Amino acid sequence: MELDPVTLARIQFATNISFHILFPTINIAMAWVLLFFKMRFRQTGDQGWMDAYGFWVKIFALSFALGVVSGVTMSFQFGTNWPGYMQTVGNIAGPLLAYEILTAFFLEAGFLGIMLFGRSKVSEGVHTLATFLVAFGNTVSAFWILALNSWMQTPTGFVMRDGRAHVVSWLEVIFNPTLPYQLTHMLLASGLTVAFLIAGLSAYRYLRGERGRGVMVALKSGVFLAALLIPVQMFVGDMSGLNTLKHQPAKLAAIEGIWHTEKDVPLLLFALPNAETRSNDYALGVPQLGSLILTHTWGGEIKGLNEFEHHPPVAKVFWSFRVMVGMGMLMLLVSWLAAWQLKKRGELPQALARVLVGMTFAGWIATLAGWFVTEIGRQPWLVTGVLTTAQAAGHATAPMLFTSLSTYLALYALLLTAYISVLFYLARKAGSHELAHEPQLKEKLA
Repeated sequence: MELDPVTLARIQFATNISFHILFPTINIAMAWVLLFFKMRFRQTGDQGWMDAYGFWVKIFALSFALGVVSGVTMSFQFGTNWPGYMQTVGNIAGPLLAYEILTAFFLEAGFLGIMLFGRSKVSEGVHTLATFLVAFGNTVSAFWILALNSWMQTPTGFVMRDGRAHVVSWLEVIFNPTLPYQLTHMLLASGLTVAFLIAGLSAYRYLRGERGRGVMVALKSGVFLAALLIPVQMFVGDMSGLNTLKHQPAKLAAIEGIWHTEKDVPLLLFALPNAETRSNDYALGVPQLGSLILTHTWGGEIKGLNEFEHHPPVAKVFWSFRVMVGMGMLMLLVSWLAAWQLKKRGELPQALARVLVGMTFAGWIATLAGWFVTEIGRQPWLVTGVLTTAQAAGHATAPMLFTSLSTYLALYALLLTAYISVLFYLARKAGSHELAHEPQLKEKLA
């Protein structure tokens, strides 16, 4: 792949958005989980729920800070690397981004201080309300961002005049054909990311000998949440596939590695898509199952990539999708097995607890793979049928972009390493603090 300025700009934006998306993916669902912990504490009076809240709110605060900072950095690139984007569709993108700030960011930022530091200064009811408003603000923020992104996938509700997009119906812009599926899929992905994060770090504490109520209620909450959400996510993914077949057939053909229009399409388990021969090498598939899954009919016809003048790079989309699905299947197996063990025995086998620790960031892997499918699958378009990526690119030179990209990569690697290290440090510190006070606690109880 030639590293021309457009390619470097794409890699730089992909680097920024890949790093940024890690933290909103945690924040969206984590805020609702914290609200759940708080509500359970108020309902039962069980201090374990509040202990869980106290530990996980620290991780929420850290994730929120990194999400905000990385989001600001990412937004600069609209002007520096992609000026053609705002010049062409700024009448749509600008207001949607502004709505996100006015209706969501101010709300969550305004009540975040009360949520983090105000429990001793306000009533329990006000503190619970602040937690709810932060959670609600995070979700509203996701709605506006995904409204814009889904519009870029399936643009509706506008007309082009003098090379610029003008809105004719905000309802059609916002509630475009892709939004319901992309929004639901992302919210569920956030839930699964948080579920495995909570289960993994709690399992880490569990293996260190911690069996306090705060650890156990968090562990069970993470495992049961994952076990509940993963089959729902698979159903929504299937519905999203039908939507993609209807509105983005070139993306679907790339996902499944289908070069020629055909019926009785096999479900490819393994293949090496070959762009030169426009075929798949070493293909291994299940006959007809592809048609059944993709069209919900035996022998359904799927339009191949050869039918399209423009289509995305096949190998990247093909393998990103299989990483996402493979991780989803592993999530299903592990979460159901862990849920069964916790339900039956009230504890986890050591080996299964170690697996959960290993899957602490499984949600990140699945989310990034799914995001690559969504974004690379739209190429060469930045806004489908309206604006190509090359048309939106600015005039930054390759050396300038390479220097800034190298800086971003080094900084993000450092920040990500520090973030993960801090998470496990907080887990060890919380455990040491609880164990240090355990003799005094037993003495008081005696």
